[in-house]
Amino acid sequence: MSSYEQFAYIYDSLMSDIPYNKYAEWVQQNAPLDKPQKLVDIGCGTGVLSTQFAKAGYEVIGVDLSDSMLTVAQNRSFENGTDITFICQSMADLEGVDEIDIAVIAIDSLNYLETLEEVEQTFKRLFAALNPKGQLFFDVHSLYKMNVIYPNGPFTYEDEQVAYLWHTEEGEEEHSIYHDITFFVRDESGLYERFEESHYQRTYPIETFLSLLEKVGFSTVNVHDDIFGTPIEEVDRWFIHAVK
Repeated sequence: MSSYEQFAYIYDSLMSDIPYNKYAEWVQQNAPLDKPQKLVDIGCGTGVLSTQFAKAGYEVIGVDLSDSMLTVAQNRSFENGTDITFICQSMADLEGVDEIDIAVIAIDSLNYLETLEEVEQTFKRLFAALNPKGQLFFDVHSLYKMNVIYPNGPFTYEDEQVAYLWHTEEGEEEHSIYHDITFFVRDESGLYERFEESHYQRTYPIETFLSLLEKVGFSTVNVHDDIFGTPIEEVDRWFIHAVK
């Protein structure tokens, strides 16, 4: 099993503190099921949100660049009795998805795009795929998180099954960061297997995201500094809702 495959299978335990239900509630409050709604979950990962949306009654398509993540997502969908279509492709190259009522890009997935051109291309393709009055929901890291929180690593984590040492390094581009994580995963014999994972993320001023949304044609854009209902001293994540 490759390191990325291993990462896919422990991803859920590492994301256990994310209140996915709050994210789903945010979407459902703005796009209630008073009529059939077709939803695409971009960067769906292991399908936690996709499954929640499908169980709520949305017709769901999950999109992710990782086959390994999608394997976990497909298994989750089957175990929950939901019928979700999963597609392996980059959000910036999205195709074959149209007549969508709702698009979701959750938990900083957009920050994995390496260039501003890819962000704009993603917005353009989603705008084209959305029906009139279609809605886009996404979140991105704030400048504070990228420039202040992340550079203060390393970060550590440990429970009975997984431990990691997470090093961060500022990238060459403004407001970017490299993540290098060493995992130690306990197997059935009680021994720990080590593997490493590297990621790159980049963000921009909130005004840049808003300008791009307006440029591609979104008519209404609302910004929230928190939908999770947790006290925050500084905004570390922006939540954005745009309407076509």
